[in-house]
Amino acid sequence: MNDGRSRPSPVGAPAGVGTLAGADPRGFHGEPGADRAEHVLWRRRLRHDIRHELGTIIMLASAVVVADDIGDTSRARVEQILGETRWLDHLLRQLDEDGGRDRDDGRPPPGPERIRVDVLTAEVVTGMRLATAHEVCFTGGEAWAHMDPVALWRAVRNVLDNACRVAEGRVNVRVEADRGWVAVQVDDDGPGFGAHRDRPRPGLASLGLGIVHDLISGYGGSLEIRTCEMGGARVRMLLPAAPPPDPAADPHADDWRPHP
Repeated sequence: MNDGRSRPSPVGAPAGVGTLAGADPRGFHGEPGADRAEHVLWRRRLRHDIRHELGTIIMLASAVVVADDIGDTSRARVEQILGETRWLDHLLRQLDEDGGRDRDDGRPPPGPERIRVDVLTAEVVTGMRLATAHEVCFTGGEAWAHMDPVALWRAVRNVLDNACRVAEGRVNVRVEADRGWVAVQVDDDGPGFGAHRDRPRPGLASLGLGIVHDLISGYGGSLEIRTCEMGGARVRMLLPAAPPPDPAADPHADDWRPHP
């Protein structure tokens, strides 16, 4: 349990630290000295510690949100941090449910749900505004789609993170329904996808879009990349649309978010 005192963040660890009973996670995938059972145990305990730390952050942020000695602006920022941390907790729960295995064993992704794409996307945009100096604009009306909410959060977050990394100063995000599909469109005023320019960690763009493609296609969606009117990249995620719920038939239809 955290006693409220500050703790230094880990910068590095000497060789051997963080392993169990001689297990070395670097020895996985058939390298010498690997032991799969010990590696699985190491990953399980590591996830346990990550979840504990996330729980501590959520608890502390929840206490700050209801405190009387902070202003409305700070409270709004803490609420957004709390929301981001809860999404990470949901992501970790999915990893636990998978048993730490990679999703290359033929098993399907989590079942799709009817979710508010515009609301979820707006939440991601609000969080990104706190993390970038760029202007991030959002427009969109009510739009429902069939997808796992955590998968959509990951997809939108990856695309928006890439856009903010390469933009000169502006990123536009739009959600709209279009002939049976819901489109999540992210435009930036950067050099355009694939353009040659010195960028920090340039491989992240391709990695992030690869993750997005797999997440979207797993639910019958598709990914489009082209040039936008601002001269930068346009990344357009197309998701199978869902009809709006009937509140009379399901009074909890709007309660689609994952819960702790």
